[in-house]
Amino acid sequence: MSQNLATNSGNQASKGLVIGADATQRTLKGDEKAAVLLLSLGPDNGKPIWQELDEIEIRQLSRAMVRLGSITQQMLDDLLVEFVTKVSSTGSLSGNAESTEQLLLSFLTSDRVDTIMEEIRGPAGRNIWEKLSNVQEDILGNYLKNEYPQTIAVILSKISTDHTSRVLGVLPDELALDVVQRMLALDPVQEEILEKIETTLRSEFMSTLSHTQRRDSHEQMAEIFNSFDRQTEARFMTSLEDNNRDSAERIKELMFTFEDLIRLDSTAMQTLIQAIDKKEMALALKGANETVKEFFLSNMSARAAKLLADDMEAMGSVRLKDVDEMQAKIVSTAKDLSARGEIVIAKSDGSEEMVS
Repeated sequence: MSQNLATNSGNQASKGLVIGADATQRTLKGDEKAAVLLLSLGPDNGKPIWQELDEIEIRQLSRAMVRLGSITQQMLDDLLVEFVTKVSSTGSLSGNAESTEQLLLSFLTSDRVDTIMEEIRGPAGRNIWEKLSNVQEDILGNYLKNEYPQTIAVILSKISTDHTSRVLGVLPDELALDVVQRMLALDPVQEEILEKIETTLRSEFMSTLSHTQRRDSHEQMAEIFNSFDRQTEARFMTSLEDNNRDSAERIKELMFTFEDLIRLDSTAMQTLIQAIDKKEMALALKGANETVKEFFLSNMSARAAKLLADDMEAMGSVRLKDVDEMQAKIVSTAKDLSARGEIVIAKSDGSEEMVS
C-alpha cells in the first residue's frame, strides 16, 4: 500500500509529496506526520479531511507541508505502519468530546484541557469568526469598546454582516463612527496580524467567555421563577420548600422581584421611572403593596405622583395576570438599565452587583 501511495504521489507533482532517494532520513514531528499523510492521500481522498479542519489548523498544516522537503521511502513506510498500528490497536475510532478530552489529558494539565474544551463547547462555530458571530452583540461590543478602533474594524470585517450591524449599534456613537470609517478604508490585513488577533481572541475573550458562561443552577432557576406569575411561583416554591428547603432559600436570595425595586437608590429609581410608560407603571402598581407604591410615588414630582395615583384609581378592578405581566416587564427594564451600567441593583445581602 505504501509503495502505491509513494509512486502515485511521486508521479503527480500537484500533490506535493516528493519521495527522493537522496532525502535525509529523520524523525517526523506531529504536524509533519499529518502533512505527509494528507499529501499521500492527494486532493480527492484528502478533501473530506481538509473540510473538517478550521482555518488555524489548515494554516498549521500548510506551513508544515511547505517546510517538509523530500521524504524517504522508509519514512513514508514507517509513518503508514505507525498510523495503521495505532488505529487497529484501538479497534475503532470515535471522535467526540469525551474521547478528545481523555486524549488531551494524557499530555496536558487539567486546567489547560478545561480551557480548550470550554472553548470548544462554547458558542457554535467552526472557527473563531463563526464563534464571534454567535456571541451576543452586547457582550462582544462591551469587549471591543476597549480595543483600538483599527482592531475593531478588522474583527468586524471578518464576522457576519448582520452581526456586525448589531455590534456597531451597541458601541458608543463616536467609536462606532470611527470604526465604520476605518472599515471603509480597510486594506487587506497581513496574515501575521490576523493570526495575532485570532490568538488574542481565543486566549483572552473566548476562553473567558466560556468560563463566565458556567452558571450556577440556582441562578438559572431564580430567573425562571422570576418569569412565573405569582400563583405559579407560589405553587412551585411551596413544593420546593417541602422537598429541598436549602435550594428554595438560595433561589429566594437570588430572585429579583418587583418588590425588590425598593432597594434602588433615589437616582436609580428616578432613572427607571423615566424609562417606564406611565400607564404601564400605574397598572403594575395597582397590585403592589403600599411600601412599593409609596417608594415609586416618593421618587416623582408631586404633580406626577398625583397623576399616577389618579390613573390607578380610574382603572378600577384589573386582572391579576395583567398586573404580574406588567411588573415583570418593569423588572426586565431595570435589569436592562443595570446591564448597561445606568443603574446599580443591590443584592438582598446588602452588597451590590451589576445585574445582567
